[in-house]
Amino acid sequence: MRGDSPDGPIILFDGVCNLCHGAVRFIVRRDPDASFRFAPLESALGKRLVQEWAGHGPPADSVLLIDGGKLYQRSDAALRIAARLRSPWPAIVMLGAIPRPLRDAAYDYVARNRYRWFGRKHACPAPDPEMLDRFIG
Repeated sequence: MRGDSPDGPIILFDGVCNLCHGAVRFIVRRDPDASFRFAPLESALGKRLVQEWAGHGPPADSVLLIDGGKLYQRSDAALRIAARLRSPWPAIVMLGAIPRPLRDAAYDYVARNRYRWFGRKHACPAPDPEMLDRFIG
């Protein structure tokens, strides 16, 4: 399954992170075309996609987006996701003018502290029933 899901771009996220689960719910509510599909990094499919796309693997604290035949990580993934959401969120793409090292430094700071600030689950929970069809694998 190299490439996008037949049903759209794929977001791979940390399945035990409370912040990441909140982000998935945020995206689902603001994705007007229901174009994004989701898979936890810890799932069999998530692990396989990481291996196929990232080889050695992405940083453990990175969101990944597979879109248009390319892999995006960290702030690049976040900006591309925001660009497809309902207004006003596409305006965030203006942050792309900030050099990637600075954007990624801010992203990494939040990623390093996300469990302390938002907590974590002991296992990846099942998706909410209204989001179940958006999850793959």
